[in-house]
Amino acid sequence: MFYTAKAYLKFLRKATNQHGVHSPFVYAFVTQCLYDRKNHEWYSTLRDYRSGLLKSDEVIKVTDFGAGSRVFKSNTRKVKDIAKHAGATYKRMKLLARVVSYFESKRILELGTSVGLATAGLATFKEGNVLSLEGCKQTAGIAGKHLAQAGFANTILEVGNFKDTLPEQSQKQFDLIYFDGNHSKEATLAYFEELLVTAHNDSIWIFDDIYWSEGMTEAWELIKQHPKVRVTVDCFWLGFVFFRAEQVKEHFKIRLEIL
Repeated sequence: MFYTAKAYLKFLRKATNQHGVHSPFVYAFVTQCLYDRKNHEWYSTLRDYRSGLLKSDEVIKVTDFGAGSRVFKSNTRKVKDIAKHAGATYKRMKLLARVVSYFESKRILELGTSVGLATAGLATFKEGNVLSLEGCKQTAGIAGKHLAQAGFANTILEVGNFKDTLPEQSQKQFDLIYFDGNHSKEATLAYFEELLVTAHNDSIWIFDDIYWSEGMTEAWELIKQHPKVRVTVDCFWLGFVFFRAEQVKEHFKIRLEIL
């Protein structure tokens, strides 16, 4: 946590708002999506979904294939505690929903379902379909049940180790991929390389917690340098990657409220 706090202070010194952006594409993204303050009608659905999990008395035993938890000391956890401490916040759910809606992303892949909070945000755009991969059968079961109850019929959950479930995705194309499955440098870079073949010119990739550790930040810096990556928007809590060949290669740091 000390690394993340120190990195945030450094980020704030370098970050800007829309007034420091000279790319029309990124300026529109920042002002019309990231800084969108409209009270969208679908926010209430996301709030209700999160509220349902926070009220849940269910207890499950979690199988963790990622970098581990900074909050939980035991793998036996209350669903409401997972939702409160490990799942996407309400603000992050709303932001993901805005991004999918803004770009009208129809083919969406999520790495790391957990209890489905981010999944719900990604699935808010009803013309889109979300395939979410999760390593833990127990959390996927909770997510599947609650997503179905909330009416998110455009989601498919696939359970299994990413080593087994990712290779079959390389035969597809995705408009948006949300990486939130393993907060380690090695895994993040491996997933990035493996899924590159699925990206098209207008794909958007979102990396969660790019300052979670020094290793995650190193992975983010290497991703920025990749020749296929044209534009990145670093919001500290999330990193956005764009492959638009028509864009000059540029990297932006944009201030957002805590997500």
